[in-house]
Amino acid sequence: MAMQGPFKVAFGDVFPFGAFIKGGVEPVRDFDRSTRENFVQARDKESGELVWAVEVLDADPESKGTFKVKLTAPVQPIMPEAPTGFPFVPVEFDGLSVTPYVNSQNNRLAYSLKAAAMRPANIKPAGRAAGKDNTAKDNTAKDAA
Repeated sequence: MAMQGPFKVAFGDVFPFGAFIKGGVEPVRDFDRSTRENFVQARDKESGELVWAVEVLDADPESKGTFKVKLTAPVQPIMPEAPTGFPFVPVEFDGLSVTPYVNSQNNRLAYSLKAAAMRPANIKPAGRAAGKDNTAKDNTAKDAA
């Protein structure tokens, strides 16, 4: 039996190096119901909730470009604050699913990502962790002397 529709995936399997949001949360256009003069926001086919999108940078050094992750929610999701010194917002997605499809422009396999929610990523600045380790080593060296 072939898989049909979206399938659930773990955040770490899709983004092992993490993910960053570039820009903000935007409503997704329902292309079938919208006209040039009248924007109609898309609704999720399963839940009926509004569909929103965020532009995502994959932190994998081999990744190229950005892509969209769609979120379903009754109201516009609130984007987490960027940590001090970060140009983009590090996030994690909960309830992540992948829907494969054939891109009709180039006849290649592509996929879309949808998430139930986003939250701030649990990132610790490297300098802070290194500072704690150095302090511990310094105290040990002082105690040994």
